[in-house]
Amino acid sequence: MLSRHSSVEPTGLESELFRIIDKRLQALGIELPNLTGPTANYVPVRCHGGVVLVSGQVPRLNGSAMYVGKVGKTISREEAYQAARLCAINMIAQLRVALDGDLDRVVSCLRIRGFVNATEDFTDHPTVIDGASDLVVEVFGDAGRHSRTALGVSSLPRGFSVEVDGDFAVA
Repeated sequence: MLSRHSSVEPTGLESELFRIIDKRLQALGIELPNLTGPTANYVPVRCHGGVVLVSGQVPRLNGSAMYVGKVGKTISREEAYQAARLCAINMIAQLRVALDGDLDRVVSCLRIRGFVNATEDFTDHPTVIDGASDLVVEVFGDAGRHSRTALGVSSLPRGFSVEVDGDFAVA
């Protein structure tokens, strides 16, 4: 029987072992978006020695800017939570490209870092970044449990309310 990380295409009963994460995404009603290229001099994903580093993702939906503004002023905490969730969806989409479409290769989400463009008096950054953390655990189960940093910042590129990056161990 093939391992779930084999490069050989499965047939019959073996195919049931493949694409577990794709099935979970479908069950959650999540369609990974079309990706746009980087807007500066960097790569969206770097793979090295069984680790995939996904560059910061902002809340874009198929290339359209979403959730632009400052949390605590023009963006509510609940909207920022959804923005962080969309950032995580984009992060998973980048991860899928890096893994040649096989998200089942993810062994563990090691770390998520979240940045919240917030007013000085906004202090609920962890709740905002829970939007990304909750999604990663929903998608990857126990393999999605991670360490995390949630920071408040005075601004983010192009005025986005949230940015999230992540590090993943892969097989």
